[in-house]
Amino acid sequence: MDYSNITQIEYKQIVEYLKSAAEQEYKNFQQKLIPNVDKFLGVRSPKMKELAKEIAKGDYKGFLACSKDVFYEETMLCGLVIGNIKTSYDEVEGYIRGFVPRINNWAVCDSFCSALKIANKNKLEVWTLLQEYIGSVREFELRFVIVMLMDYFIDDESIDNVLAIYDRIEHDGYYVKMAVAWALSMCFVKFEDITLAFLQNNRLDDFTYNKALQKIIESNRVDKNTKETIRKMKRTTIKKG
Repeated sequence: MDYSNITQIEYKQIVEYLKSAAEQEYKNFQQKLIPNVDKFLGVRSPKMKELAKEIAKGDYKGFLACSKDVFYEETMLCGLVIGNIKTSYDEVEGYIRGFVPRINNWAVCDSFCSALKIANKNKLEVWTLLQEYIGSVREFELRFVIVMLMDYFIDDESIDNVLAIYDRIEHDGYYVKMAVAWALSMCFVKFEDITLAFLQNNRLDDFTYNKALQKIIESNRVDKNTKETIRKMKRTTIKKG
């Protein structure tokens, strides 16, 4: 297909291609793995990524203007296209701002974050952007912040600030709590001493804290003796009444 001029007609053809690439067995697998999403087609990730790269090389503006959220794959494809655009940061940021409110599941969120490699060369701008979402009450806007920080800011310059942000996040959403736990396990792998000190003095709720310990223990990048130390740090909740 020619992606040099994408209108509503071409967009419909892209959706038809996605339907033709769908697999029922994979659709069933996705439905179990990604709850709260109504319409899956069942297109595997490699095909989605390949298509996103091709669209990003062509009339990505036309595609993004036509993009819809009828099927899970449409939303995912939009995020992947944004991540593959080769243009100025300012233009990409505009698309990021437009896309973040459309995120409604962990898979789209995490894949979108992973695709935004432009963050590597625009860290100050991305850091500033993320601050705008830290106080959000929307579950997947917060997960977007958490995963972006994990993907691009667990480094010598930012680790202390990243941990401070994770400590400030208060939200009852399961996918927020699990993202913080996951991110803290990655912090521990890369900055063990700093993260251990944080785990010994923080404001995390018990669920998030214990999940972070669990993920550290499950990591193949943490040695056996350290895992024993982490096991002893688990919080226990005493039921009253």
